[in-house]
Amino acid sequence: MIPQGPHFLFTTLPGSTRRICRLGVSSRGDTNLTVADVHFALEHGVNFLNWCGTTNTFADAIAGLGPRREDILVCVQFEARTAADARRELRRILLELRTDCVDVLTFYYVEEPAEWETLIGTGGALEVCRAAQKAGEVRLLGLTTHKRSLAVTAARSGLLDLLMIRYNAAHRGAEKEVFPVTDALGMPVVVYTCLRWGGLLLGTPDDPPGFRVPRAPSWYRFALESPSVSVALMAPDNRAELEEDLSVLEARGPLAADDYERLAEHGARVRKHGGKFP
Repeated sequence: MIPQGPHFLFTTLPGSTRRICRLGVSSRGDTNLTVADVHFALEHGVNFLNWCGTTNTFADAIAGLGPRREDILVCVQFEARTAADARRELRRILLELRTDCVDVLTFYYVEEPAEWETLIGTGGALEVCRAAQKAGEVRLLGLTTHKRSLAVTAARSGLLDLLMIRYNAAHRGAEKEVFPVTDALGMPVVVYTCLRWGGLLLGTPDDPPGFRVPRAPSWYRFALESPSVSVALMAPDNRAELEEDLSVLEARGPLAADDYERLAEHGARVRKHGGKFP
């Protein structure tokens, strides 16, 4: 059961009345999370699981949900670009996860316009995935990308239900380039890399005297502060990191303005000193 909590920590997605926790948990191919760790997250209120598609304990946890599966939204990263590959991959996913439906299927790391054109063209993966939607095997279709301009093109195409993009206190371009578009369309946005690959957990040469770098939960709170963000994904590597991240769910309300500004200022410093990313 999802505990009752303040409304800002929960949302719904198109076509469903199911309450979704805005803090999701994501797997990596080399994750050290165990099946018990994933279930621990579920017991504490998380019900958005993002699986990268690699056979691991995360997949085992989803496959073993049993009757709890109806309460969990399963999102899968989908690598196929062609229709033939899409048929094979979707079949494998449904078998491996022991489910007859994937709640969200997102085309994984589409970084170039040519990839997008292949996906949506004749013989592309989209035609298979749209057919799977009609058959009830997929509920929502999305796109995962680092490229904001491509995200906007895909959102405006009318072919997708959801976007998954990079967003954190050091990478805020989505606030001007993507969120105004998705807000106007009423399109959900799932965000990842909320810690900026761990960079937001480190100090910089410009930190003011006495400044203590906030821990991971603060950066997930920063991402969730945007009303344009439907779900922010955490990617803990072990139980200790998971337990720390789950403290986000203890929040009783949005961040205070001073706290938000402090995080934003450190994000700007990390962007300045941490190397250039668009």
